[in-house]
Amino acid sequence: MLVSILHRATGDGMALVGLGVLLWWLGALASGAEAYATFQGAMGSPVGMLVLVGLSWAFFTHMMSGMRHFVLDIGAGYELDTNRMWSIAAPIIAVVLTAGFWALILLR
Repeated sequence: MLVSILHRATGDGMALVGLGVLLWWLGALASGAEAYATFQGAMGSPVGMLVLVGLSWAFFTHMMSGMRHFVLDIGAGYELDTNRMWSIAAPIIAVVLTAGFWALILLR
């Protein structure tokens, strides 16, 4: 049940917050260097980084849950133990992917 709720919440979060960040980025990009510098400053701040990390976590959580549902849709993974294992593994894998993604970005 938690994985299903997370799937819906992360999809909504990406749609609302992600769309806002995307539109701000595009608007700043079209408005010139000063507006883009303001955007970069905001996204480089601790709150901005928290938003970006949250968006990437939402993406990976939603993706892993979607992959789990895809496997269920093809008729596999309905056994209780298998389903429970993937319900636990999907959010954990999403956290690992988020950490790896940000490690790759920040350590590059």
